[in-house]
Amino acid sequence: MAKQVVDGVTMQRALTRITYEIIEQNKDLNELVIVGIKTRGIYLADRIAKRLNQLENIDVPVGELDIRMYRDDVHKLDHSLTPDVEGSDLPVSITNKHVILVDDVIFTGRTIRAALDALMDQGRPNKISLAVLVDRGHRELPIRPDFVGKNIPTALSEEINVEVSELDGEDGISISKLEA
Repeated sequence: MAKQVVDGVTMQRALTRITYEIIEQNKDLNELVIVGIKTRGIYLADRIAKRLNQLENIDVPVGELDIRMYRDDVHKLDHSLTPDVEGSDLPVSITNKHVILVDDVIFTGRTIRAALDALMDQGRPNKISLAVLVDRGHRELPIRPDFVGKNIPTALSEEINVEVSELDGEDGISISKLEA
């Protein structure tokens, strides 16, 4: 049973706060490229870009990053099957740009490590910053987000579920116990 810990309004406030922090920490917003990690990171990246447009009247390019083939747990897959890879979609070159990498939840850091590998195969940015909606702790790698919407401490026996209206019909963040 999932317990909602953040409603849609609070989630939008967290994204707005991330957007303001991005503005404050970047003198030249024209050098930004926002890249969302599939799947929910894409929708969050789009929302941050739209908010940047509302606040600063600037169109920041938004890309999609598919990291499935970069994950370090790929060896667990049945290699007799060909993985269905949709691929990444970056509308502009990221070389010499400041990439804001966006994901819904940071946990062990392994997804972000895979995303960094995938980004580097696309170009060489001047800088990469990480924006996450939720930091739940329990890092296994030395990776720390630059922009955090909410810190939600969890037990290892719990799972964070982010819902976005584009996919799930409503916005919200909930915690559920993992099945034993």
